Amino acid sequence: MRKITSKNIVFVTGAFVTNACWDEWSAYFEINGYKTIAPAWPFKDGSAAELRHRQPEDTGLAALTLPELIDYYAGIVSSMAEKPIVIGHSLGGLITQVLVNRDLADAGVAIHSVPTLGVFPYEYSFLKAGWKSLGLFTSLKKTYLMSFKDWQYAFVNEMSLEEQNTAYQKFTIPESKRVARGGLTTAARVDYKKEHAPLLFTSGGIDNIIPAHLNYRNYKKYAKNNSVLAYREFPGRNHFVLGQSGWKNNAEHILNWLKTT
Repeated sequence: MRKITSKNIVFVTGAFVTNACWDEWSAYFEINGYKTIAPAWPFKDGSAAELRHRQPEDTGLAALTLPELIDYYAGIVSSMAEKPIVIGHSLGGLITQVLVNRDLADAGVAIHSVPTLGVFPYEYSFLKAGWKSLGLFTSLKKTYLMSFKDWQYAFVNEMSLEEQNTAYQKFTIPESKRVARGGLTTAARVDYKKEHAPLLFTSGGIDNIIPAHLNYRNYKKYAKNNSVLAYREFPGRNHFVLGQSGWKNNAEHILNWLKTT
């Protein structure tokens, strides 16, 4: 079994939000001895307000595909002096799984990960929360911006209205429909039988868009071999786990796992 030795972390942002969602996490892990980066996606180099203002002229983002996005992050981690720890949320979790599968990471943490190809998401709440991002019967030349009502259901359920609105204004941005559709293609494929670096899955008990049992099936898809593989469900966590009150409990669990694995 591989031991985790790296002190460098690359945070991989999910869809619909800016990389600013990692700010508190970066500070937390840096206080605990890690060097961290949270690169913005291509064409997402700005605040949420700036990126929303670019719509509908954000054609570069609209043209972005999942294979291009994965290769972008692969290029970042490959350019580092040593393999980093890769921590991804949502679609960033899926990208983390792919990077681990490519043997580009010293360890991986998939937080509320979008399922990889081969894990069928039959849950109603997943379909309700995510189907609009595919942009069916709409132009792929235009990006998709999640409405506040959909944000309330998909990300911040069970939070106060004030917290929901603050989070929406601070983080929610337009998204590429091509990237969203990429999750249904071979770009989202991993070899579940292949030995891999230590990999931790975390899920939330009240997450609508990535229900805990969907995340658990993703985890269970991996073969039992000589690899470190772990799973932890946190009750009361929605999909906005990175900014939800109590997020530090999740970060602390991940930190302890990294230190003891």
